[in-house]
Amino acid sequence: MPRNLDLTALRSFVAVADSGGVTKAAGYLHLTQSAVSMQLKRLEEALDVRLLDRANRSVTPTAEGEQLLSYARRMLALNDEVWGRLTAREFEGEITLGVPHDIIYPYIPPILRHFAQDFPRMQIKLISAPTTKLREMFGRGECDAILTTEDQPGPGGEVLVKLPLVWIGAEGGNAWKQRPLPVAFCSQCIFRSGVLRRLDDAQFDWEMVVDSDLDNAVEAVVSADLAVHAAIEGVYPRQTAPIPDQSSLPNAGSTQIILYMHPNEDTVTKALSDMIRETYRRAEEKLSIARSKMPLTA
Repeated sequence: MPRNLDLTALRSFVAVADSGGVTKAAGYLHLTQSAVSMQLKRLEEALDVRLLDRANRSVTPTAEGEQLLSYARRMLALNDEVWGRLTAREFEGEITLGVPHDIIYPYIPPILRHFAQDFPRMQIKLISAPTTKLREMFGRGECDAILTTEDQPGPGGEVLVKLPLVWIGAEGGNAWKQRPLPVAFCSQCIFRSGVLRRLDDAQFDWEMVVDSDLDNAVEAVVSADLAVHAAIEGVYPRQTAPIPDQSSLPNAGSTQIILYMHPNEDTVTKALSDMIRETYRRAEEKLSIARSKMPLTA
């Protein structure tokens, strides 16, 4: 059967080793000398080794004690970290993160899971809205942090990654072959004006099949093979896929994922922003590797 070391006894042992005596350690730990001595005795009996050399005026660790001291420091540090993280009042409360719906997957769920594990007493509130609305909410202080999709960052915005836009349609669909090209965009879609301008600049004939305030209406029309849409590479609604011949349509352009944080961010908000930065850094690396492996087209 596995046996467990007494963390209280280990703390007394480390205190004695650091201070060089039981008296000083007892004062540091707010215990009596006899209590500290008893804990040390029990620890030595449990391990069946002599941990401290008491021959001199200053108590010093034996060879076995030095070995245990290294483990003890790490065990106590981990214990104190867990205790502080789970009980500290400053890590209680709510934090609000705003994210446009089209970049929630696949990166936001792992971020939320990681945050919940590190700050179990914090409640994270996720708000999904278009970039323009999120910027307004952030300006009013209704969100602690927001992610947006924009061509250029606004004041205080931090560019996390630049991603290409691709044309998407129904899986196995043919809407992309039709002329004029049937397109569908939400009225608040941040990509809309730029993509339509690119079509016009290329003198490409198009028509708006659906003009809705709701993203799911656009997704329904596209998945039914009634129109095409521009989406961030790698982030596609269900039952849709990149059209097979991207070169048959004008380049859809690109967008940037922007992070906005309030300048007076606290420990929890900073931890969340660091998780977001690291997640998108890794995502950019994976995309770069994937693109490098794509065959060159003539």
